[in-house]
Amino acid sequence: MSLTLYQHPLASFCHKVLIALYENETPFTSSLVDLLDPAEAARFAALWPVGKMPVLTDSARNVVMPETSIIIEYLDRHYPGRQRLIPDDRDAALKVRLWDRFFDLYVHVPMQKIVTDTLRASGENDHRGVSDARASLAVAYGMADKHFAENTFAAGDAFSLADCAATPALFYGGIVEPFDEKYPHLAAYFERLLERASVRRVLAEAQPYFHMFPYKNLMPARFLEM
Repeated sequence: MSLTLYQHPLASFCHKVLIALYENETPFTSSLVDLLDPAEAARFAALWPVGKMPVLTDSARNVVMPETSIIIEYLDRHYPGRQRLIPDDRDAALKVRLWDRFFDLYVHVPMQKIVTDTLRASGENDHRGVSDARASLAVAYGMADKHFAENTFAAGDAFSLADCAATPALFYGGIVEPFDEKYPHLAAYFERLLERASVRRVLAEAQPYFHMFPYKNLMPARFLEM
């Protein structure tokens, strides 16, 4: 088994890559990284100095691959499975990459801003930044709701890289800034994502760590009982 994913089951961007791996039943070894352990953090920084998870290594090709979208594209190219995550058609691939960027930049990033602000020391909170992040999420939710009035998945009728990006962004985003009632098409799309075996597996693996999530008191009971 040449693939190793350095990750943590609670980390939202790790979910994105895990979903891609599980969609295609791609064999890999999981290496859990505890960045709170100085020795582990140092070992991980030696692998990828930026220090951001996840990172994929491929011993068969002597490759260290960071960044979620690039990891999934690497897997799709070198370890393709039954579910192609980036289509061969160039225009269709552009649509997939657009919605991948949409969910990463306009849902995932502001969601993380809201979450990480709770981890700041007293007196260092960025109230304006959090307010702006919530406003950004509202814009993104509205755009996505219109999109999913006409689309089954993020880039059309087939599950893709973009849906791998959407799942953790909406899972955690829906906790810190709920969208269920106001954006019914987006909510219905999220429910379709939750029906996938790959998504259920990722959330089940994360469940033992949910107590570490700063907004755990707002997490719907159905996710705590998986």
